[in-house]
Amino acid sequence: MATCRWACTASHTVWTCLGLSGLAVVLGGLWLIPSHPPVTHAQPYQPPARGVLPKSPLDRALRLIAEARKAYAEVDDYTCVIVKRETVGEQFMPENVIAMKFRKEPFSVHMRWQQPKALAGQEACYVEGHNNGMMRAKGAGLLGAVGFVNLDPKDPRTKKFSKHSITEAGIGNLIERYAQRWGDERELNRTRVKIGEYEFNKCKCTRVETTHPNSKPGDFYSYRNLIYFDKETHLPIRSELFDWPKEGGKPDGDLMEVFSFTELKLNVGLGDDDFKY
Repeated sequence: MATCRWACTASHTVWTCLGLSGLAVVLGGLWLIPSHPPVTHAQPYQPPARGVLPKSPLDRALRLIAEARKAYAEVDDYTCVIVKRETVGEQFMPENVIAMKFRKEPFSVHMRWQQPKALAGQEACYVEGHNNGMMRAKGAGLLGAVGFVNLDPKDPRTKKFSKHSITEAGIGNLIERYAQRWGDERELNRTRVKIGEYEFNKCKCTRVETTHPNSKPGDFYSYRNLIYFDKETHLPIRSELFDWPKEGGKPDGDLMEVFSFTELKLNVGLGDDDFKY
């Protein structure tokens, strides 16, 4: 079991807000940087067939992803606290803090909001293959008196306040998205890479920074990415994405999304009762 205590000030996770018959239900979708179609599970990444290629700045980053995939293969379930913010449209959403339980088989996610105060107590739960593909969601405060309701994870209203859905949640999805993206970027040979040692949330990490100079929106999902791999578990525990620099703005771009997996505990033995709502 690996644990990192939460002590961060600019970390984040994913949420979605819905209005349904007057009931505002916020759902969490762990997101993940969809430069490719959403992956509902962590699908094994298969690198494209290549001959002998010259070395690339992304080779070490891809090795870190391979180590993360190998480590994650030994994980059956986990609990954590996710902290996130993201830009939806032109609005940078408030920081959300969400306690999450996750199980690989069947793909199961439960989220309970802790912050912001207005959303504290909201819950969302999804188990693949159950409840006719619907997730269960409950509002905060007085709205919680209504109890849980069924919602389609693909309902377009779930993207009003978040770009991600609950079926995109989890560390495995994060690993596979970065693996796919970096594999594609290696072919393009247009990515600048910096790798260094950092500490995040009292965890020693290897941080990979990728930037896309001489590119424009649409070429890549984001201009600049930062991802932190915990040196103990080899798993990614934080990701930051930045938009393309604007005239008169920050030279490295404005923050688009940031989310962190904190208080991570692996293989805690979650069962069916942890996802019955």
